[in-house]
Amino acid sequence: MSTTIADTAFARLESEGRLLNPVLKGATHKPGRIGFRGDIALKFQVKMADEARPPETCAEQVIAAAHAGEPHLAFCCGFLLSFEYLKLVADVLGDLLSPTGKYFFFCDNVDLAKRYQIEYGGTTFYILPIDEATVYNEMLELLYLEKTELKKLDTAGKTDAIVDKAMGFTQSFPRISFEEGLALMGPVRNPYENRPV
Repeated sequence: MSTTIADTAFARLESEGRLLNPVLKGATHKPGRIGFRGDIALKFQVKMADEARPPETCAEQVIAAAHAGEPHLAFCCGFLLSFEYLKLVADVLGDLLSPTGKYFFFCDNVDLAKRYQIEYGGTTFYILPIDEATVYNEMLELLYLEKTELKKLDTAGKTDAIVDKAMGFTQSFPRISFEEGLALMGPVRNPYENRPV
């Protein structure tokens, strides 16, 4: 029998309508693994009547994986416009995070030369700057995966390659607290303003 989202830690996020804009939301090539690539809504706007509004805050470009029968997400990475949204990630994902999972977030307002490890809510997060424009490219670089070798794979295969490599990630970065991170973060960019090129 094939694995479905309902068999994994994604089930709650799916039922809450948080898994948005998926380019992958289903079984990968690894038995029992469900992969997700898209955005995760962290904070919804107040709904007026029946109108559907986009979420106020999202973790974008998310790549995540969960395994059938396991209560936690094994792996998750994504883009956060501001480091302080890590609190929303920890709140929303909450019981779906595990001390043994691998969670990487690339933040727009973290110094490009810095990388951190932050213990928050019993979980370790790797916090990195976004340099390569996409989380996918950043993860390939971080994990020393060759883009050319992954080119021939489909989205599920690329996701498996990243997850498999990330699960063995043992590099460590300077450990700071969430509060220290807040003090260090830069200003939050407005993604909608017209910036001169």
